[in-house]
Amino acid sequence: MTQEADSTTAAAGATTPAAVSRVSQLAALLERALPGQLRRVANHTGELTYEVAAADLLRAASALRDGAGLQFEMCMDVCGVDYLEHGRAEWKTQHATLSGFSRGVARGEAPDPADGAEGGMVGDNAPPGRRFAVVYHLQSIALNQRLRLKVFCPDDTQPMVDSVHGIWASADWFEREAFDLFGILFMGHPDLRRLLTDYGFIGHPFRKDFPLSGHVEVRYDPEKGRVVYQPVSIEPRVLVPKVIRHDNRYDAALTNASVAVPSGKSDG
Repeated sequence: MTQEADSTTAAAGATTPAAVSRVSQLAALLERALPGQLRRVANHTGELTYEVAAADLLRAASALRDGAGLQFEMCMDVCGVDYLEHGRAEWKTQHATLSGFSRGVARGEAPDPADGAEGGMVGDNAPPGRRFAVVYHLQSIALNQRLRLKVFCPDDTQPMVDSVHGIWASADWFEREAFDLFGILFMGHPDLRRLLTDYGFIGHPFRKDFPLSGHVEVRYDPEKGRVVYQPVSIEPRVLVPKVIRHDNRYDAALTNASVAVPSGKSDG
């Protein structure tokens, strides 16, 4: 089974009565274990996602790991999110567009009228204290249940939250990755340093205000006999998204349609 098919099946399974009942029971347990500390975040997958304040993160994490009926003993992943200019409708996949999408869009230009209502700004920039978030994906192996926990960094200039390494040791490298790529600091982390980029790398490449081409490129200089760093020489460009066009071969009315065979002829 492919990953896409597997995720589709999981999402479909989340809507069955038994799954809905389990989710409702888990939500009730969470409300009792952490009253007033969690805010449920709506999503389309039927999974539980909660937001917690940065000041309550460690208290909530301990309760999620040790609470009866919760037992989220595994932190499967920690990832950063940059909500800079979240709400822009730039990712158009149903029709071709000249405006591009994501960080490749030409900022400051008026939206192309040919793009329809999707062009241009449909939401404000991230409000103070809501730009950077850290998302934790938790799993209870004993009870076979999952939970997504989100916390926003109160300071946009120097995003920082507490490290959960002391609660889930597996968060060690995940937090280092979020620090490296997003610049999010984790207070109390035992060894917070870059994980994926070069030691001398400046900036954080997953921030949405970081240029796609970067600032510096590296090459080997045969005359100097060593690797040199120099300003990037790639010309900035506007990216164009992949367009998903309608294909008659997958039309529901035609997929299982019977084929008429003229009389007197076999279909063999």
